[in-house]
Amino acid sequence: MLINSSINLYAQDPIFTQFYSNPVYLNPAFAGSNKCPRIVSNFRNQWPGFSGDFITTSLTYDQYVDKIKGGLGVILMSDQVAKTLKSNEASFVYSYHQHLSRKFTLNFGIQGTYISKSIDRSNLTFGDMIHPRRGFVLSTQDVINYAPVDIFDFSAGILGYTDKFYVGFATHHLTEPSFSYISTNNTSFLNRRYTAHAGTEISLNSKSLFSEEEKSLSPSVLFIKQGDFQQLNFGLYYRKGNYVVGAWYREGDSFIVTAGMNTKLLRIGYSYDLTTSQLGVYSGGSHEISIALKLYCAPKKKSLRAMSCPSF
Repeated sequence: MLINSSINLYAQDPIFTQFYSNPVYLNPAFAGSNKCPRIVSNFRNQWPGFSGDFITTSLTYDQYVDKIKGGLGVILMSDQVAKTLKSNEASFVYSYHQHLSRKFTLNFGIQGTYISKSIDRSNLTFGDMIHPRRGFVLSTQDVINYAPVDIFDFSAGILGYTDKFYVGFATHHLTEPSFSYISTNNTSFLNRRYTAHAGTEISLNSKSLFSEEEKSLSPSVLFIKQGDFQQLNFGLYYRKGNYVVGAWYREGDSFIVTAGMNTKLLRIGYSYDLTTSQLGVYSGGSHEISIALKLYCAPKKKSLRAMSCPSF
């Protein structure tokens, strides 16, 4: 049921559990940080235990370009809420890379986004549709826009890193664009989304000549705030050779387990959110799959460092 009131409404962005598997969506300053071209696809099915679908999919391409001393990226995303609300986005990203020293690099990213939001009125019910005896049999007088609502949006981010640690901050929806599906004075806003993240990689390899598989721990933390909503994630990944496992906690919401495989050409990851909030076991948790294809490129100069960052 859609409830009409005189207060302003605020939209919330979809957030991926495997946020580092879709780094350019997390922070535009990540564009080109892998140096070689990469294609990343993410699929998230949230709360499958409830009626309706909460499904988010994305496809991202980014690479470093020598001539512009930075990275370029394209993000395509679709978000569906309960078979009623749908949002399609297309973003273009540029990130300038500045080497401040032999070990430390600072990236500045900007992002322009076209957003198209639409609503399926056939799946909505309103208070004026209720007959005292027969239920939802009347027609509503509320006017809903059938045509998609088009929005232009802008975001920015900064990222600093060495081959051992990284720290970044991003702000999405800088202009807080407004939109409305209902022909009243009510207006919905895309609140600014503030994202702060940091982490490091700790090598566990011994100096033995017989040790061939690389082993490491990658603890990191993520904080997101959008309007009254805020989210804190912290956890770590353990990598041994091509295999990665991880454990995370999203404060007040869920425990997360992740497993994946990471080779020179292909990366595949799966994560499951075990809900601990009041939604409980009835929500069915959340499932997420990420697939990345790392394309070949000519060897880069040593000054063009690829950052040490988790992949899932």
